[in-house]
Amino acid sequence: MKAVLIVMITLWLGVVGGSGAVADRTPAKLPRIAIAGLGIESSTFSPARTLEPAFHARLGDEVYRPYPFFEKNAPMRQRAQWFPALVGKSLPGGTVTRQAYESLMGQMLDLLKKNLPYDGLFFDIHGAMSVEDLDDPEGDMIARIRKVVGSKTLISTSMDLHGNVSWRLAQQSDLITCYRMAPHEDALESKERAVENMLTRLENGKGKPAYKAYVPIPVLLPGEKTSTRIEPGKSIYAEVAPAAARKGVIDAAIWVGYAWADEPRNHAVVMVTGDDKKVVAATAEQLASSFWKARKDFVFVAPTATLKESLDKAVVSQKKPFFISDSGDNPTAGGAGDVTWSLREILARPELKKADGPELIYASIPGPELVEAARKVGVGGMVDALAGAAVDARFAPPLRLQGKVLSIVDGDVNAGTEVVVQVGGVKVIVTSRRKPYHKEADFTRLGLAPRKADIVVVKIGYLEPELCNMRADWLLALTPGGVDQDLLRLGYKRIKRPMYPLDPDMPDPDLKAQFVPASDQ
Repeated sequence: MKAVLIVMITLWLGVVGGSGAVADRTPAKLPRIAIAGLGIESSTFSPARTLEPAFHARLGDEVYRPYPFFEKNAPMRQRAQWFPALVGKSLPGGTVTRQAYESLMGQMLDLLKKNLPYDGLFFDIHGAMSVEDLDDPEGDMIARIRKVVGSKTLISTSMDLHGNVSWRLAQQSDLITCYRMAPHEDALESKERAVENMLTRLENGKGKPAYKAYVPIPVLLPGEKTSTRIEPGKSIYAEVAPAAARKGVIDAAIWVGYAWADEPRNHAVVMVTGDDKKVVAATAEQLASSFWKARKDFVFVAPTATLKESLDKAVVSQKKPFFISDSGDNPTAGGAGDVTWSLREILARPELKKADGPELIYASIPGPELVEAARKVGVGGMVDALAGAAVDARFAPPLRLQGKVLSIVDGDVNAGTEVVVQVGGVKVIVTSRRKPYHKEADFTRLGLAPRKADIVVVKIGYLEPELCNMRADWLLALTPGGVDQDLLRLGYKRIKRPMYPLDPDMPDPDLKAQFVPASDQ
């Protein structure tokens, strides 16, 4: 009996106040971590405005859904008490209305207040959001969050490499990282790394890093020139993981920045966090120097041409499918997605006016009026209605489409209803709402066979992996729109100057690491 009592008392002490494994596994000892964030790329060169519904805000347990590492029985889920607040992600688009931003922020902060206090917070953002009458929205967002959760809470920020890191965002973030691939095939891996870094620092008791090195780089380039598929981006970003693995370093990251917003924070940045001051500074300076030295070597990820040159080559090519990127109105980068200029030029081509000529698939153009007209006539009927240019009519007016309805498909979360209309040899995808087409299933679910088509034109910049693997040939057409690849004709007024490539002969900048104060200083 005495032996049994000794065993029971020993176990009880371990659970209540001990430092052993039993205590570490009890819910009361697990760190309390919140989850919050808003993400979008917003082009200030587009007339579009982004409203609250575009963010598809997730609350409570819905927040976990996009993250495999937060599944109920996932090991990471068991290492903390999680308190999901609000996470909203929108397709890239125009500037966010102030009303939408304030509404979402109000909801987020109210939810965060309900479960105070927190040991940590996973801050999941993109980093390129623009809001009406507000510079640096992500910096504003994290500053407001700090007022609720306090300066002691460990905030780990996860970002897109096309985001922007202001000094305010850098200071209020304790740990910060971004993707290392473009296209972003490592997005979930990067988010998981941000959470792992936070958990590790909470579990080992080290908490906030001793040092955060920040190096702004006066370079502003489009993602289509900084893809990690090709050099020099491939080699530059290959240096990041080994740099982050150095002793005394927690994480290292390079942000390209977002080229289609005219704000002072828009430029490349390197940040390195860790506990060894010399190693952290040297690592940041090395990565920044590597990026700056390569600035003139960045080239488009695909051969470029005018739309006319692209079509001239595509209609005579024996390589099928021949992809053409309608890059200036790319909705995955912030374009309005409804510029009709390119489609108008395509439909005017004599070779494409005949149904028995080359088959061209065009993806896509929003046209709610045409979608409703197609519903009335049904599949196989003839439709005659306007599409496009409801938002961005700067380059061409709404386009009248007269053709045969090939399919009508409902239910896409972004597009709403999708209609395929054949005009001559061109099969145009018309949607209720704008949608980027970057997977083969996006086409096949509509009854289209992109692999068998002669030409596929997509409103996109660099091709996402599935389309890239499908292409037989590819040209990136330099077309007009809110995310014009020709940065020199955008008309920047507020970015910091000098800035490469707007100032190609600018002197070398000072790339010495600056140490960002801790969030509780």
